[in-house]
Amino acid sequence: MNQAKLYIVPTPIGNLDDITLRAVKVLSEVDAILAEDTRTTAFLLKHLNISKKLYSHHKFNEHATVELVAERIASGLSVALVSDAGTPGISDPGFLLVRTCLERGIEVETLPGATACIPALVQSGFPCDRFCFEGFLPQKKGRAKRLAALANEERTMIFYESPYRVTKALEQFAEVFGADREVSVSREITKKFEQTVRGTLVEVAGYFKEHEPKGEFVIVVAGCARRKRDEKESDE
Repeated sequence: MNQAKLYIVPTPIGNLDDITLRAVKVLSEVDAILAEDTRTTAFLLKHLNISKKLYSHHKFNEHATVELVAERIASGLSVALVSDAGTPGISDPGFLLVRTCLERGIEVETLPGATACIPALVQSGFPCDRFCFEGFLPQKKGRAKRLAALANEERTMIFYESPYRVTKALEQFAEVFGADREVSVSREITKKFEQTVRGTLVEVAGYFKEHEPKGEFVIVVAGCARRKRDEKESDE
């Protein structure tokens, strides 16, 4: 690979067979790979029979390293950025490096690939033509304000949440969006214990009170327009 540029390379979110042929080719040919966790990426590269030097690039050091990485690419190196799972920049490190490279006139090429939010959205059964991706909400400061701002959001909404806070999040959503707002909660997408639970916010919160939440979660909440439409149809 002769062209010096930054490659954004999505990696599987669970099932290693979801890696694309193009991603394998890029990871095999670049001069260096930036990894959110070098141990996780080393495991993937071993599975793919790729031997490559790995460098750490995560949320705790990205502010200090982006300039150095951009300089190395400008000097002629080809570099791939990967996160532990999914597409870099989507609730993972990547934005700062992409912006720095673009500001310096360095070409950035983003490969299509795995991300948890799209499968969860599609299998929710809610409208997919327009949606609002919120990722991880603030844990404390600003959380209530963010939710209040979404109370009248008409598009389908997508949130990421940890297993330790998913039940509480659903209860908070019920308080702000209404207990009968529809929700689809997917966990462990592409993995052995993949599961999607659908119902109202109160119903699904109750389910996870009785069944201990485990794994990575994507919460898909119906927009208020769907609720208004259903109410209108019931009145007719």
